[in-house]
Amino acid sequence: MIRERIREKIQKIAPRGVDFSIERPERSEFGDYSSNIALVAAKKMGKNPLEVAKEMKSNLEKAKMNGVERIEVADPGFINFYLSDKVFIENIVNILNAKEKYGSNETLKGKKIMIEYTDPNPFKEFHIGHLMSNSIGEALSRIIEFSGAEVKRANYQGDAGIHVAKAIWGMMHMKENLTTDFLGRAYVKGDRAYEEDEAARKEITEINKKIFDRSDSQINQLYDRGRKLSLDQFEKIYQRLGTKFDYYFFESETGKRGEKIVEEGLKKDMFEKSEGAVVFRGEKAGLHTRVFINSEGLPTYEAKELGLALIKQEKYPHDFSFVVTGNEITEYYKVVLEALKQLYPDIAQKIKHIPHGMLRLPTGKMSSRKGEAITADSLLDELKASALKKMQESETIVAQEQEAVADRIAVGAIKYSILKQSIGKDIIFDFETSLSFEGDSGPYLQYTHARACSVLKKAGEATITASTKTVPEKVTEIEKLLYAFPEVVERANTEYAPNHIATFLINLARAFNHFYARERIIDSGDAAPYRVALTQAVSITMKNGLWLLGISAPERM
Repeated sequence: MIRERIREKIQKIAPRGVDFSIERPERSEFGDYSSNIALVAAKKMGKNPLEVAKEMKSNLEKAKMNGVERIEVADPGFINFYLSDKVFIENIVNILNAKEKYGSNETLKGKKIMIEYTDPNPFKEFHIGHLMSNSIGEALSRIIEFSGAEVKRANYQGDAGIHVAKAIWGMMHMKENLTTDFLGRAYVKGDRAYEEDEAARKEITEINKKIFDRSDSQINQLYDRGRKLSLDQFEKIYQRLGTKFDYYFFESETGKRGEKIVEEGLKKDMFEKSEGAVVFRGEKAGLHTRVFINSEGLPTYEAKELGLALIKQEKYPHDFSFVVTGNEITEYYKVVLEALKQLYPDIAQKIKHIPHGMLRLPTGKMSSRKGEAITADSLLDELKASALKKMQESETIVAQEQEAVADRIAVGAIKYSILKQSIGKDIIFDFETSLSFEGDSGPYLQYTHARACSVLKKAGEATITASTKTVPEKVTEIEKLLYAFPEVVERANTEYAPNHIATFLINLARAFNHFYARERIIDSGDAAPYRVALTQAVSITMKNGLWLLGISAPERM
C-alpha cells in the first residue's frame, strides 16, 4: 500500500529515533494521508515546525513516490499527501478480483490463536449479557482470521460450582417438568434459599460436594439431565448467532487439574494455607489476596482458571490465547494471571485478557439471581417480530423468505449496537435505534448491501458489464473509502477494536446511499459500466466488513 511507501520515504529523511504517525485526515482537503513528522522532528531539533515541514516536503517531492500526485504543508507543520485518482480506480479492479478476500492481510500468518468467549453457565439462562461476549469474541475471531492466523474458538462453561448446586436444590424442591425456563426458576429459588435459610444453605453446600465427587445417584441424574438440556439450548443460540466453537471446556474438568496445580504451588510456597483454605497473596505483586481452594476443600473459580490454561495449551498448542469476558472480573483475572506466571510463565505470557463493558436495557442492569434476566432469545424474538412487521409492509421479499431474513436483521441489530462502541464501554441498548433502516444501525448496513445487490441485478438484466475502461473525471468519496478498508482491518486487528470496522461501514454506506440518491447508475450512458463496477466494489466491501462483525448480508430486504 502507498501508506507504507510514504513511511519508508519519510524514515529516510527523518532524524534517527523520531516516532511519527501517518493518519487519514477526517477532512479530504487535508489530503489522503497526513504526517506529523515535521512537528516531532522540529521539537527534537529546536527548529520551527513549518520550516522543517517545507524542507521535508521538498526532499519528499524529489523522491517521486508512485501514486502520490502532490504534497502540501499545512499549519502548524503537517505534511499532507494527495494520491492520484488512478490509485483509487485501480483499486476498484483489485476489489472485483479479490472478492471475499478483499481487505485481508497476512500480518498473523503462521500464528495459532485460541479465543475464548461467550462462556454461559449451564443451569442458568443465556441472557443478553452473553450477547456482549459472543458478539465481541466472534468479531475478533474473524478479524484475526482475516489477518492470516489459524483461529480456534473456545467456550468455557461453568457446569460445576455453587450455582449448579443451587439449581439442583431448586429442581429437587419444585418437581416440575424439565425445561430451560424451569432450570432458570430453579436456580432463582435455590439462590434465594441459600441467602435466606441456614438449613437450605447447608443442604446446597452438601449438594455441591456431591456434584463434585459424583457420589449421589439422584443428584447425578438431575445434574446430567439439566446440563444436557442447557447445552442443547445454547447450541441453538450459537447457530442463530453464527458462531461455531472448536473447543468446549468445562469447570467440571478444569477443577481437578486446578487443584493439582495449587497443591504444586503450595509445595513451592507460592500459595499458603489460611483458615482452612489455600490462598494466593497477590499483594506482593500490587494486587490482592484470593482463595484458590476453599475451606470445604474444593477448588474455586481461580484454581479452575489455572487448570483451564494448561488444558487449553495441551488440547491446542498455540502462540496466543485471548480471553473475552466482562470487565467486572478484571482485577480477579490479574491475580489468576500472576499466580500462573509464577508457576507456568511460558503459558501465562501467551494469555491476553480482553475485558468488555456491560449490555443494559434502559430499565437498568439485570440479575439472574433475582430472576430479572432478559434472555437472548426473548430479545432476538422481539427484534425479529418488529423487523418482520416492517418487511411485511414491503413486497421485495416473498413471504417464505421473510422469516429467515427478519432473524438475520435482528441478530445484525444487536451485534452492531454492541460492536460500534469501543469494547470497554457499557452499552444501553436502544430498541428503536437498533432497528432503524436509515441511521447508525446494523439493518442500515444490511439494507445498503441489499440496495447495491439490487442495482447489480438490474445491471445484469440490462446486460451492463462492470468495467473501469471509461473512468470519471474525478473520483468520489466512495473510491477513497474503499481504498482505506484494508488499513481499517489492520487497525482493528492490532488494537482489538471491531468498532473501527463498524465506523468504516457506516461511512461507506452513507457515501454510497448519497451517490445512489443523486446519480443514475444503470441509465447513465457511457458512465454506466464504471458505476456498476463501483457498486459491485461497494457490495463486496460491505459484505466483507459485515462478515468481520459477524453480521450476515442479505441480498434482499
